[in-house]
Amino acid sequence: MEIPTHAPTAAVAAADDSAAMWDWGNLLDFAINDGDDPLILPWAGSDDGRSPPSPPLAAEPRRVGRREVMLRSSGIATLAAIFHFSGTKPSYLGVQKSPPSLALCPATNNCISTSEEISDPNHYAPPWNYNPEDGGRNKPISKDEAMAELIQVVTSTKPDNFTPRIVEKNGDYLRVEYESPIMGFVDDVEFWFPPGKNSIVEYRSGSRLGNFDFNVNKKRIKTLRMELEKKGWASEGNF
Repeated sequence: MEIPTHAPTAAVAAADDSAAMWDWGNLLDFAINDGDDPLILPWAGSDDGRSPPSPPLAAEPRRVGRREVMLRSSGIATLAAIFHFSGTKPSYLGVQKSPPSLALCPATNNCISTSEEISDPNHYAPPWNYNPEDGGRNKPISKDEAMAELIQVVTSTKPDNFTPRIVEKNGDYLRVEYESPIMGFVDDVEFWFPPGKNSIVEYRSGSRLGNFDFNVNKKRIKTLRMELEKKGWASEGNF
């Protein structure tokens, strides 16, 4: 008697009959709707209607609806209202004694200073000259007049919408706090007119918090310099 080598067993036959009773494609082809964007399950639908298809190679990113954007924005605004990230004024600000200069920058990339070495492009910035030879002035101005011009530019210019506030003025030294429009982050900016007959102005601009500033301090100094150049000032170099 010849026995078939591929005869289906009863268990296999029962499984085929059971599978035939269900339309898996219809059962799995559904969506969850959150009122904004439908979230389609990645296994919805199949080629044969009996089993879920293979998972996709890369899932498409979920779109964020307008409602969710508003909720997130509201959350950020609430957080900003509760917390004010002003930080603490660094104790080392001001004119240093030995040698007389403004403070150096920390190792973080959120500060520039004329006291740094020119070989450090991340932190060095060139000083300004308020009586340059080719500045276009009819006659040189005094240090007091230069300080008045600097204060006028500082108080009337808001780089990146940071609000300036003069917190210290002592002879040839000026310190300004710049507060960000969101979260209230504060940067300290100092200006110093060194003693002597030259017309040089040193400065330092640094953030109190974080490790990176996305070039906010450099852009601020460049914006102020461009406004001062309209009055006859000039930079002693580029950065």
